[in-house]
Amino acid sequence: MKLNTKCVQAGYTPKNGESRQIPIVQSTTFKYDTSEDMGKLFDLEASGYFYSRLQNPTCDFVAAKIAALEGGAAAMLTSSGQAANFFAMFNICENGGHIVSSSSIYGGTFNLIAVTMAKMGIEVTFVSPDASDDELNAAFKPNTKLVFGETIANPALTVLDIEKFAKAAHAHGVPLIVDNTFPTPVHCRPIEWGADIVTHSTTKYMDGHGSCVGGAIVDSGKFDWLAHADKFPGLCEPDDSYHGIAYAKKFGIAGAFITKATAQLMRDFGSAQSPQSAFILNLGLESLHVRMARHAENGQAVAEFLSGQEKVSAVNFPGLEGNKYYPLFKKYLAAGACGVVSFELKGGRAAAEKFMKALKVFAIETHVADARSCCLNPATSTHRQMTDEQLAAAGIPAGLVRLSCGLEDKEDLVADLKQALGAV
Repeated sequence: MKLNTKCVQAGYTPKNGESRQIPIVQSTTFKYDTSEDMGKLFDLEASGYFYSRLQNPTCDFVAAKIAALEGGAAAMLTSSGQAANFFAMFNICENGGHIVSSSSIYGGTFNLIAVTMAKMGIEVTFVSPDASDDELNAAFKPNTKLVFGETIANPALTVLDIEKFAKAAHAHGVPLIVDNTFPTPVHCRPIEWGADIVTHSTTKYMDGHGSCVGGAIVDSGKFDWLAHADKFPGLCEPDDSYHGIAYAKKFGIAGAFITKATAQLMRDFGSAQSPQSAFILNLGLESLHVRMARHAENGQAVAEFLSGQEKVSAVNFPGLEGNKYYPLFKKYLAAGACGVVSFELKGGRAAAEKFMKALKVFAIETHVADARSCCLNPATSTHRQMTDEQLAAAGIPAGLVRLSCGLEDKEDLVADLKQALGAV
């Protein structure tokens, strides 16, 4: 099937007389006739369900669709995008391990790696997404377990050179994990460019309507864990907490990663997606291919409009020809980027406050990437405790505004921005 068809059809095929829409299996537990039947599930000798914290049919249908969209071998849903990134990394990088990460990533993920995972005994080396091959290779250590980056970074909107980062990761015998939230598989499929594991905050474009928080992990099924067994004992050596199973040996390279993340991490951390939320997510996925085209079109139109405005000092959007990342945009995102645009107003914090107050179509929210357009000025909201000097040092100018262009008519969005600029 083509990707557009997969958005609608993949993951669930009803049998004769079954519901056309995926069923919501709203149950914590599942009944079996004998203890032997149940035991086979606990021993991972049979497929099935016994407790929805680990697996649920509704969630599995939706995970299967996302795996199909990304071209992966297996997938799982989590309660949030943050949980997805944590599970994806912690599944192979434990105490004493080391991560190489692009420095241009979502602030919450930066803190997850640099602060919380550091408390677990995991080191990190951040590198510029623009690092040369030599600079990138110099970041690796003998205990490096993975490389991490975002296809389009939130909110910096830098574009990751996936092939370059994948080449470096594989040269050092580790996988590349890519957060593909902003472009979605409609506009970029990182596995096709060498990524081994893909994550998503499904809260964003995949849901697309601001309805439910969620995350997803997709394993390409291509990284050979056993070829680097010394680096990944958690996958290649017996798991004493799960009957001595060696995941890579029992389930192969196509099944080991997601099985371990489910049987071990989801068991212990419990960051499970609810069946109801998974059902809502699937409704969003069914129109993802249609919506992403409009988001990208609106983002492009807004970026082009802002680029010609006297009161705007800079516009950040990879689809602009003069943007630093335009060549990578053309390579990896030929079908379009996303609807997120950031720009800097002359006049700093005061100008941003006047501009935001005058907006009528764009709503002031901390969210991005859904059907309704929204915006945020970090200096007057998420980062309001920082001085203008501190903001500049952090790469977040006081006059920076992040826009998320929804599905409205692009002429209405441009008109709203135009009249709001008139108030500055």
